[in-house]
Amino acid sequence: MEVLFVTGIFPPDIGGPATYVPVMAGALSERGHRVKVLTTSEPHDMKHDDGVFPFPVVRVNRRLPLLRRTVDFTRRVIRLGRDADVIYANGMHLECVLANIFVRKPLVMKIVGDEAWERATRKGWTTDGFDDFQNRRQKWPAELNKRLRSWVTRRADRVIAPSEYLKRNVVDWGVPEGNCIVVYNAVEPPKAVAPAVIPLITPVKLVTVGRLVPWKHVDGIIGSLRSLTEAGLVLVGDGPERQRLERIAQAQGSIDRIYFTGQRSKDETQSLIAACNIFVLNSSYEGLPHVVVEAMQLGLPVVATAAGGTPEVIKDGETGLLIPPGDNNALSKALVLLIKDTDLRTRLAENAKTVLKQFSYPFMVVETEQALMQAIKSGEIKIK
Repeated sequence: MEVLFVTGIFPPDIGGPATYVPVMAGALSERGHRVKVLTTSEPHDMKHDDGVFPFPVVRVNRRLPLLRRTVDFTRRVIRLGRDADVIYANGMHLECVLANIFVRKPLVMKIVGDEAWERATRKGWTTDGFDDFQNRRQKWPAELNKRLRSWVTRRADRVIAPSEYLKRNVVDWGVPEGNCIVVYNAVEPPKAVAPAVIPLITPVKLVTVGRLVPWKHVDGIIGSLRSLTEAGLVLVGDGPERQRLERIAQAQGSIDRIYFTGQRSKDETQSLIAACNIFVLNSSYEGLPHVVVEAMQLGLPVVATAAGGTPEVIKDGETGLLIPPGDNNALSKALVLLIKDTDLRTRLAENAKTVLKQFSYPFMVVETEQALMQAIKSGEIKIK
């Protein structure tokens, strides 16, 4: 089959889709399928060396004015989609739906979150968390985005969700349950990872990875450093919260114990994680945290909030420590426990290896391949 992957981010970007798409596209290429990738990119990445990938990559400047970028990207989906057997949207869902009015190809979407909630949070249209946002009436701009998100998602022939938690939400948006399947995210078996040199002198190094956005609550991790004098924090990622987080760290006198790395490549991120002792995720929402699986694979014990799909990855007290979302006191206590109890750190890291089996790379590839092929067969039936 010929697959057009569509994504909003792609290497050298970091983030879930930027990790997932090249892995899945490469795996399908190795299995004999013809693959193309269409993505948006920063202006300085438009001429990125894509020769390392076994498939062509087409990039659209994401800094174009919104209307122009939407039209340009939709045209690219139409042009590339004409030759595809199936379009696999890992973002840019609206553009794919608009393009599919013309190309009429089977459309599979991967839903890793709620773009309506994320936009409403960024714009200040809501202060509700993910779950409350789904069930409460919102201000009209947020409510309009909710309706648009649901309409767009229902246009897919198949929806892939990375957790049972997200599947339940997608079904609530009006997608028939039979059209929505769960395929857990997986990570490639790590190659030899050389720990990075960390410019912190603290004996214990915490690490968190992700976009610096409000629902990641990195400020709570920074705040915990006040009572963790022996710990430093490696903060991998960038985003709109960075300047505020730097001010918080400066005000509480912790700036010299925090390494703001900025955005890093996948290999650099793995090296930074491998150089640390404890992985921390303090978000109030996660579809299924891909980076937690990566940290487990690299041998780090994990402290994370029991938000969204995270409890599907971590069993509290056995494969990691779960804390209530928004409870900074519980976060500090969990970190103190792990810092002091090295045996517990070792036990959690060892137990986590058993969890990784359900997030296996071969399983993810086969299940996704089957979903794409089923969408093609379904599309053929509709045409007939």
